[in-house]
Amino acid sequence: MSTPEGAHIPQHIAVIMDGNGRWARKRGLPRLAGHRAGTENIRAIVSEADRLGVRYLTLYAFSTENWNRPSIEVQGLMQILGDFIDRETQNLHEQNVCLRHLGRLDGLMPALARKVTYAVDVTRANTGLTLAIAFNYGGRTDIVDAVRRIIASGVSADQVDEQRITAHLATAGMPDPDIIIRTSGERRISNFLIWQAAYSEYWFTPVFWPDFRAEQLQQAISEYGRRERRFGGLTEQS
Repeated sequence: MSTPEGAHIPQHIAVIMDGNGRWARKRGLPRLAGHRAGTENIRAIVSEADRLGVRYLTLYAFSTENWNRPSIEVQGLMQILGDFIDRETQNLHEQNVCLRHLGRLDGLMPALARKVTYAVDVTRANTGLTLAIAFNYGGRTDIVDAVRRIIASGVSADQVDEQRITAHLATAGMPDPDIIIRTSGERRISNFLIWQAAYSEYWFTPVFWPDFRAEQLQQAISEYGRRERRFGGLTEQS
């Protein structure tokens, strides 16, 4: 497939990878089979985003609210992430992909936390696509943690501004997402990058994440390229 003709490629794409469980249910499979299928799909989307020239790709894999799911599903998701790291870290490293983790490591099993830290450390110096995995992440928690870090640094209240908060978020050093994609037909932000998404474009598709392909990614980018981003201001056409 080619780059969408005439499309303006967003610098940062974020994806709420939704619909794994429903994908599995439609096939008479357990929910974890859907999560595994969704994880397998990451490789192809990362490759396509990299080919198109996207610089940052953020994937919402596990929210702070997902701990409320049945324990067997939570444990399975932890295992799936561990398997993904074991299987893909070296491949991503060879592709010059820089891995980042967004979210809290505390709460994860120590062995999994060590795997996450290892993958981030190994790929830290890579200069290609940055792949950020939001795992045990919540937008509100991200803001709370940023404020706590600012307070701990001894900054006075009158020195706290948007730039300082942004610099203490999990995404520090990354640009805000230009477009946020949500699969499965749902139209919610679900506590994802709520500070960073202040002026992001949104694109929704009924396609479940395991079936999300390069074609849908290109459709989202093409739609993004046709939109006019004003960031609260006006243009000559307005």
